[in-house]
Amino acid sequence: MTASRADGDVFCHQDIVISAQRGDSESFRALYDTHAPRILGYLRALVGDADAEDVASETWIRIHRALASYHQARGDFRSWSTTIARNQAISHLRYRRSRPSIPLPPDAIPHRPSRTDTEHDAAESMQTARALALLRELPRTQAAAVLLCVVLGLDAVTAGQILRKQPSAVRMAVHRGLKALRLRIGLGLGAEDEYVH
Repeated sequence: MTASRADGDVFCHQDIVISAQRGDSESFRALYDTHAPRILGYLRALVGDADAEDVASETWIRIHRALASYHQARGDFRSWSTTIARNQAISHLRYRRSRPSIPLPPDAIPHRPSRTDTEHDAAESMQTARALALLRELPRTQAAAVLLCVVLGLDAVTAGQILRKQPSAVRMAVHRGLKALRLRIGLGLGAEDEYVH
């Protein structure tokens, strides 16, 4: 498994994808190890922390099943896998809306001691929750564009493929979204000046 021509991005090489398509489990593991954290983070923003891991598991099952039909001409692996994750999240949200959950009482949830630094985890979780809450306040198109381009680091062309929008529309949505976020947080300098894709 050697690194050759990049598959449209720096995170995935076409020869690894081809090898995984031929059934090489090491290559599929390399794809998973490279892309799973990004996909999980994206899904957390779309479906929430409680459901993200389940939706990510379903996403990877679908990626594995569809891998043989993947062609680079449709887009690089990163955009292709993100599109599958997005579609899986949309299906999950539709299902969840049609079948509301019944919350468990706190005493029904088994207690497990944390293996990590609880204080650090709590602070990080609050920061993430605040950022996601701010994103949810944006119009849907702006939130999706900011999430894909700024949080995940995709370019406007790739994000446009996922959102089925023109790159110029994605750039405008990112610009407007970041401007709105800057006004909400009250910062003097906005992050939109950093987005140049």
